[in-house]
Amino acid sequence: MSPTRNRRQVLYWRLLARLFDPEEHAALESASVAVVDDLGLPPPLLDPMVSVDTVVQRFPRLDSALDGLLTTTEDDRAGEARRAVLAAKLLLNVFATGSGEVTAAQLARWQADAGRFERALGCAPGQLRGRAAGAAAAAGGGAPADDLAAVLAGLEGDLVRRMRLREVLADPRLARRLRPGLALIEQLLRDKDNLDGVALANARALIRRFVDDVAEALRGQVARAARGPADRSVPPRRAFRDLDIDRTVWHNLPHWSPADGRLHVDRLFYKPTARRVPPARLIVVADQSGSMVDSLVNCTILASVFAGLPRVDVHLIAYDTRALDLTPWVHDPLEVLLRTSLGGGNDGPVALAVARRKITDPRRTALVWISDFYEYDRSAPLFAGLQAVHRSGVRLIPVGSVTSSGARSVNPWFRRRFEELGVPVLSGHLSKLVAELKSFVA
Repeated sequence: MSPTRNRRQVLYWRLLARLFDPEEHAALESASVAVVDDLGLPPPLLDPMVSVDTVVQRFPRLDSALDGLLTTTEDDRAGEARRAVLAAKLLLNVFATGSGEVTAAQLARWQADAGRFERALGCAPGQLRGRAAGAAAAAGGGAPADDLAAVLAGLEGDLVRRMRLREVLADPRLARRLRPGLALIEQLLRDKDNLDGVALANARALIRRFVDDVAEALRGQVARAARGPADRSVPPRRAFRDLDIDRTVWHNLPHWSPADGRLHVDRLFYKPTARRVPPARLIVVADQSGSMVDSLVNCTILASVFAGLPRVDVHLIAYDTRALDLTPWVHDPLEVLLRTSLGGGNDGPVALAVARRKITDPRRTALVWISDFYEYDRSAPLFAGLQAVHRSGVRLIPVGSVTSSGARSVNPWFRRRFEELGVPVLSGHLSKLVAELKSFVA
């Protein structure tokens, strides 16, 4: 067996041992120290209590070596053991989260290490965890990446649940260490009624940071929406940037002078820039049960982004066993989220009754219904109502989830019937829903 293979086996056996048993195994530890020393790498790479960022700060040459580390396919035998050391460091720091109480500093350190792990996979920091949250649409990806995104999101959620969040929020110094992610936002929304004073102010600030980050990413996608055909009933602006060069040349060709080789222009033509965009109404109905928190958060933010577009009238309804019309606050997703109550049952017909009263022009109305569609004994009435709305001309967009994996369970009874109706349940990247809505408002 080659020395390189021996080294790799030692490192990976140690990794597996530490993942499943936090206690040190003396033989594996001493052998791993010898390997790291022989490779000329720093000993802190074997210490799971030292963050990856700390190692990079002390040894800057490792920074570039970590980026894309887990995507390499090169047949580099000499570098295999070195890559094994770095990969084991990333995996141990991210996946060995231990048990017991978690501090704000420990959560921040894990989030930074998870960002390094994502960079090693060729992603931007937060991108994989964002896939599970739907925070930003990522190109490509398949089942393995989706499964990994769900695992990372689950680890982060577990760390947040093990933290004494109320005490952390009450201390501005500790609260500033928190990085807002979906797991933290969900916990804040569940616990918001138990917060007041400084703790509530810090919670609102964290939710606002998360909302603003997601909204900024979504605005770029929504801004690329088609703006409708040119409205030729509006006279074009007589500005140089709107000059129609081709039409101007064509209509002035009779004034071409062969003698001096010049085209004498006696009339200019301009392109119409005004767009004909019929008013559109977008009604978003969101199931606010706890299992739908990621879709609720992201679609609430998305609704606010579309509400900022001209000639788009956005209405927002959240429901469990009651329906809550949140339209007055649709431009402020923070206020919307603070007014929702995660948990409870599902009574879709109650929310549908509120939504139907808002439909005045079916052909220019889209109804986005976000739920896992587990309605207990109200399934048939809800589907019958949604079917009637669809047949009236409303663009019905049922949404099961807007995470990248789309792995959340959706009531199979509803899924089959929506497919038969020609409006399959949308699950996947948030970009899919963005694309659907862009085509509607165009």
